[in-house]
Order: sequence, then structure tokens, then C-alpha cells
Amino acid sequence: MSEQKFDIVVLGGGSGGYAAALRATELGFSVALIEKDKVGGTCLHRGCIPTKALLHAAEVADVSRESEKFGVRSTFEGIDLPSVKEYRDEVVQSKFKGLQGLLKARKITTIAGEGRLTSPTTVQVGDDTIVGDKVVLATGSYSRTLPGLEIGGRVITSETALALDWIPNKVVILGGGVIGVEFASVWKSFGADVQIVEALPHLVPNEDEAISKQFERAFRKRGIQFNLGTRFSGVTQDDQGVVVTLEDGKTFEGDILLVAVGRGPATQGLGFEEAGITVDRGFVITNDRLETSVPGVYAVGDIVPGLQLAHRGFQQGIFVAEEIAGLNPQIVEDVNIPKVTYSEPEVASVGLTEAKAAAQYGADSITAYDYSLAGNGKSHILGTSGSIKVVRVNDGPVVGVHMIGARVGELIGEAQLVVNWEAYPEDIAPLVHAHPTQNEALGEAFLALAGKPLHAL
Repeated sequence: MSEQKFDIVVLGGGSGGYAAALRATELGFSVALIEKDKVGGTCLHRGCIPTKALLHAAEVADVSRESEKFGVRSTFEGIDLPSVKEYRDEVVQSKFKGLQGLLKARKITTIAGEGRLTSPTTVQVGDDTIVGDKVVLATGSYSRTLPGLEIGGRVITSETALALDWIPNKVVILGGGVIGVEFASVWKSFGADVQIVEALPHLVPNEDEAISKQFERAFRKRGIQFNLGTRFSGVTQDDQGVVVTLEDGKTFEGDILLVAVGRGPATQGLGFEEAGITVDRGFVITNDRLETSVPGVYAVGDIVPGLQLAHRGFQQGIFVAEEIAGLNPQIVEDVNIPKVTYSEPEVASVGLTEAKAAAQYGADSITAYDYSLAGNGKSHILGTSGSIKVVRVNDGPVVGVHMIGARVGELIGEAQLVVNWEAYPEDIAPLVHAHPTQNEALGEAFLALAGKPLHAL
């Protein structure tokens, strides 16, 4: 049994936790980073990175099938899943080793083991007591399920889906949000028949409704089936597959059922409430400075109510380190954090949807403009359709940007700068967007809202 003392103890080594640790050491603090699995957390090992590697493999498969229309003759012979997994794992391991080296170079003490908060200043890891003047909780999230729906056998979560060593012939996906549609996109490209079940009226339901409708048309064109607006009732399974039943009596059969209904905060049994921290339905409640109900204890990432995105956790980790250092940092509100769905087509957005902008400012006080990628040269070259939708306050700033099409996630950087700096379209219109790029589509939309459309009516 031993006791170690640090300026800051970070419980959890995912995106939020390691970002807090790295920034804190830059600011001169001694830091202990406690992680029960591998630093990098869900995002690096079981989420963002491995799924995007699969999506890139899926894109390559689709391009090889369609290469002849670009004048390139090739033969698509199928998916070699072991080789796909080898490629995916190489990407993950490379990033993992890089992160380990970075933490070591910054002289962060990484402690392997499951930590439990035993007081506002102590974390117990096995027989060791880790003491910190400040504590940052960053324990991440887990795949949620529905009440009464047991995970097991052919009913799986995204973690198990990543580990599959075979490609299903037919799959049912429960949930039409980001995780569900990304796996739907991969499996369709890999040759599976896909059926999505979503209780809400649209796929990617948190996006602007016009974008969701375009997304549904694109999925329908790809042959991805979906059932909207009816709740899941139950599932039965045997050695051959699953049968999913909805509340209206419809049934869908598949080799597996992927449950993709979101992620829950990983806080149970970690001593948070016993230490006096306010927890609501598993989420840690903080003030606007990310400090919990116990002074000196902070929380970041997926355990804090709001968007569950790696880059949100990353930003919050930096924020907390600077807050502890007394730098009075600024934090970006959830609505102005960029979101990307990496399916085919991609969806990217930041800021208010048209409906939310109308509710906040009044329908007569906003203007929305939708620029079709059909008019964009690079989009035509890539063979993608879609649009860039920009929402502004009349005689005021841009408050939302919403995009759909291949690779539009790469455009979200400019969009978030415009929204977060409260830029007017007139501010952006004089800027030069390189030709030919998809980035020009943003420029065209801003030109139109500034009252001087170039390639649009």
C-alpha cells in the first residue's frame, strides 16, 4: 500500500482526461492520469478511430465497384475482412503508441487500474491512494440499451460489431443516429442488406430537418432500408438469426441486431455520490466552469450532460486545466460545437438549425439559404450530391451551417469559425475560396446571403 501526491489527479484517460493532463503539465502542474484500460479511451480503441477506418475501407470498396465510370478498369473481388481489421488495428496501434509517447515525454504519471473516488481529494487504485489538490473526473461512457433489452448472442453493441470476424448477410440496426447510420453505411458497402429501425420521424434526427430528408433520400438510393416513427417492441433470436418486432406489429429479420441507441455515462460504482458529488441519471452535474457540487472536483466529457463527442471532451479537458490555473478560459457552448456523421454521404453541422433559429429569433427574423453541391465543380468530380445550408439572422450573424455530401466533414472548420465568431455573411463574402474545391460551396452560400450570389440564383 502506498500514497502518491499530485497537483491534479485525472480519473480516466480518454479524450477529455488525457487532454486535461497534457494541458495541465504545460501549465506546470504535476499530474497523475488513471486509466483502467488503455489511454485514448473509447474514441481511440472502440469508437471514432476504428469506425472511421472501416468507413474508409467501405469507401474504397464502393469506388472500386464504380471505378469504370471514372475511366479506370478494375475488378472488385470482395472484402477480405481479416485484412481490413489488420489495417484498422494498425491505425489504432500507431495512434496509441504516439499518445503513450506523448504522455511519457510530458512526464505525466500514468497509473494503470480502476480508480474509485474515496474523497474530494483522493482516488483509490487497488491498494494505492492517489492524492490530488484538484481532481478531474473523465470516466467516459458505455453503449446504452433499452429497458428489458438484453445484450448477448446475436444482439450486439458497437463494440462487438467492431470485433466481428464475419460480415452479416442481413443486419437490423436499432437506432438511426450517428452510430447506427455509420455502421449501416459500412455494412452496406461490405455487401450486407441493412434495415434501420428509428423511433423518431427522421434518420440523424438531431440535424436540420432538410438535411435529414436529403440523407434519407441518399440512403434509400443506396438500398439501405429504414423504418421511422415506430418504437421497438422486442427481439427473439436463435442459432440462425434474430426477429425484431415493432409496436405496430411489423417484424424484421436479420443475422444480428445492432443496438445503437446512444451512450450512457460511466459513473456507477466509482464513489462519486458517496463523495458528495451531485449525479443525475448517471450524469455528473457541473456549473458553467465544469466544477461539480464539490469544490475542487471537476468533470469533463461524456459524463457531463450534453453532446457526447470526443472533441467536446478534448476541449473541456483543456478548459478545466486552464480554469484550475486561473487563466479564466472560454468554453464553447454545445450548440456551437461541430458535429460530423462519417457515413456515405457525410453530414456536418454547427450552430442552430433553421427551426431552432426561428424559435429563438422569430421566423421573420432569420434567412436560410441552401446551396446545392450540383453547382460545385469539385463535388461533380467526386460524383457527390448534397447541399450547404446556411442560416443567418437578418442583418446579423450566421448562426448555423448544415452540410451533406461526400467529405463535407472537412469543411466544418471554416463553418465553426464563422458561427463562433458571429461573422456576418458580408464579412465572409470578400474572402477567397480556392478553386476547384468543395469549400467554394460555403463561399457561394455566404455570397448569396450577402446579397450577391455568383453561381446561384
